[in-house]
Amino acid sequence: MILEGKRYKKVFKAIFVKNEMAHGAYHYIREAWKNPKKEDVHTRLIEWRASNSIVKVEKPLRLDKARMLGYKAKKGIIVLRVRVLRGGRKRPRHEHGRKSRKQHVRKILKMSYKWVSEIRAERAYPNLEVLNSYQIGKDGKYYFFEIIMVDPNKPEIMNDPTLNWICNPENKNRAQRGLTSAARKSRGLRSKSRTLKVRPSLRSWSRKGK
Repeated sequence: MILEGKRYKKVFKAIFVKNEMAHGAYHYIREAWKNPKKEDVHTRLIEWRASNSIVKVEKPLRLDKARMLGYKAKKGIIVLRVRVLRGGRKRPRHEHGRKSRKQHVRKILKMSYKWVSEIRAERAYPNLEVLNSYQIGKDGKYYFFEIIMVDPNKPEIMNDPTLNWICNPENKNRAQRGLTSAARKSRGLRSKSRTLKVRPSLRSWSRKGK
């Protein structure tokens, strides 16, 4: 029997809804973060502004995002909440007297806020390495990030086949050397091209790429 028109659409829609599978917990966490409640966000930002700039948290706030970026609830892995001040990324314009070479405004910091937060977390915990990071909030004055830190000297990390790569000596000080995901994106290394001025180095292109 062939169904046509509106009758076919109704039957097809009923079958599709009936066979739709239930989502997991991470799906609903992800959907809740798309439209968070303003009351919860306001309360969190007040607490975060009153706390220190780098705080160790017990569990990640965005569990779905943390698990996606390699977080595991095991020894050797901790999560830090880092607060970064917004603005102030350019040199102020010269106002006293006229000097032509000081009239233009130069950009001082050519790094993303996420990369800056990773560097500060790595300097605060020199025995740990930055695995990844993600944003958890912002207001008119600060950005807030959660940084996933890994201890490469823990046997639980050394014996983990998905994380033991961070124990290699060439991965030491990843954030400060610009090897994390946020750093590579800020450096413009997500794509490859012959005309890309950030490759093979800034010095080879007379520092025109960044």
